[in-house]
Amino acid sequence: MALPQSVPPEEPPAEQPPPGWRRARLAPSLAEAYQTVPVHGTSWWRKLLAFAGPGYLVAVGYMDPGNWATDLAGGSRFGYALLSVILLSNLMAVLLQGLSSKLGIVTGRDLAQACRDHYSRPVAMGLWVLCEIAIAACDLAEVIGTAIALNLLFGIPLTWGILITAVDVLLVLTLQNKGFRRLEALVIALVATVGACFLFELFVSRPDMGAVARGFVPDPDIVRDPEKLYIAIGILGATVMPHNLYLHSSIVQTRKYAQDAAGKREAVRFAFIDSTVALSLALFINAAILIVAAATFHRSGNTQVAEIQDAYKLLSPLLGVGAASTVFALALLASGQNSTLTGTLAGQIVMEGFLDIRLRPWMRRLITRAIAIVPAVIVSVIYGESGTARLLVLSQVILSLQLSFAVFPLVQFTSDRVKMGAFVNPGWLKALAWTVAVVIGSLNAWLLVQTFTEWLA
Repeated sequence: MALPQSVPPEEPPAEQPPPGWRRARLAPSLAEAYQTVPVHGTSWWRKLLAFAGPGYLVAVGYMDPGNWATDLAGGSRFGYALLSVILLSNLMAVLLQGLSSKLGIVTGRDLAQACRDHYSRPVAMGLWVLCEIAIAACDLAEVIGTAIALNLLFGIPLTWGILITAVDVLLVLTLQNKGFRRLEALVIALVATVGACFLFELFVSRPDMGAVARGFVPDPDIVRDPEKLYIAIGILGATVMPHNLYLHSSIVQTRKYAQDAAGKREAVRFAFIDSTVALSLALFINAAILIVAAATFHRSGNTQVAEIQDAYKLLSPLLGVGAASTVFALALLASGQNSTLTGTLAGQIVMEGFLDIRLRPWMRRLITRAIAIVPAVIVSVIYGESGTARLLVLSQVILSLQLSFAVFPLVQFTSDRVKMGAFVNPGWLKALAWTVAVVIGSLNAWLLVQTFTEWLA
């Protein structure tokens, strides 16, 4: 009698990738923080508070030390005329960050993961290299800004200040271990510190409010005057940061929202409100830097002030308020430290997303910081203050070069109906997003050509 043969169990069918993507499931972005912030209650305000936080981490990149030089130069040379450029830059930022948060919420992929999933391996690797260069450049600006603040406040030599910035990795790691909400709380506290400092600066500088209001109205002379146009494009280039698009698409996933269509739609709406409010605060701070420069330096005839150290030295004597310079440096220190926190997260997200590997956070941070510290130390030793100021400008040029390589994929993905389904950008938004992408790419290309032409002259 033949024994019945055992039938091997059927293997479960392989999970199919969602429409428009090659991979079925990816490890969650920032796995240690993924969906760790619950969204409780049915009250609109309670939900708004639950979703509030990621926008402020993103807004930090729009008020980092790299923005200060362009805002100072614009205010000291042209008064309030370039306030309209800061407003336009902020509106572009609101649009792009809204698209970034929508990509993360709807697809469950951050921008780095989406690029790796969509493009060929050589293209994805090229995008990763460019993004790592941009993050190192951003870290360079943070290192220099923090070192300058330490020098102004405590007289610490620039070289030592640059080396001290390496220690902040311990602060970042401690906060990450305490929970994402505490990290957000510290960032919001530092943003509030910067805002309070510039409220004080605005009060003591007594700007012409009528001229301030007129400055927010676009002036055709900005396009006709080559010098105004150069600084205006510098402001645009320094405002929208490429690493922020990767960062935002990941950290919105820290909220534990429902994964159905209604839950995602609600999450997209609250994430947009969060980032818009936070970026409005960034608008205030950037505008305040330019307004203080206009009211203090332009009005007194000091139209060539473009470096942070010069602004610090002149503020108190020109305003007749002893605390003005100290408060200015305190705001710079808070700005630099804030950018350090968000830069760490962005670096982790980019490496995990593009390479699908994970380094220990302290190792990742030390590598990134070392890349920034080495050139900063060399330049500070050889060239001193003027060299670090030029290095700060160079970091913004590098960021401008990389920006389009983040903006164009973001607009492409969120405008793809197969990938986004019902959440795809409607026609008017698609047209607006592509227009902004082309404008940013063109202006940054022009800025790069002008900058290198000036350096070679």
